Amino acid sequence: MEENKLIIYTDGGCSGNPGPGGWGCVLLDGDVRRERSGGAELTTNNRMELTAVIEALKTARGDFSAQSRETVLYTDSQYVKNGITQWIQRWVQNGWMTTARKPVKNREYWQELKQLCEGLRLEWKWVKGHSGDEYNERCDQMVQQEIARLQL
Repeated sequence: MEENKLIIYTDGGCSGNPGPGGWGCVLLDGDVRRERSGGAELTTNNRMELTAVIEALKTARGDFSAQSRETVLYTDSQYVKNGITQWIQRWVQNGWMTTARKPVKNREYWQELKQLCEGLRLEWKWVKGHSGDEYNERCDQMVQQEIARLQL
């Protein structure tokens, strides 16, 4: 684990797309480990991936003083990682339109995520899903538990 850094893992998914969905996150600060999860009855996979990161960063800012330290965030979503590190500046410049001149999907999620990232020393890392990474697998377990809870 990376010394003196706040480490965050996130995942989201749904059953059907759209369908019932869940999100989960694990925050690691030395010996302290915090897990959070939630879900929505009718959502999409991408919305749950974004929600996982949003909720993790809210917790990081509120409970882990993320504003004053380096934070490493792991996601298995290329959509989230590329969106926040590569695409978002162009979307903002283009009035929240894609290069194809279509409205950016999930704009309200991206706007909230952008705001939460401001002022953070945040490093984004992609981790391959379902590849045995302990914390990514734990996030996926929470996602599946939330989906199962909503399907009852």
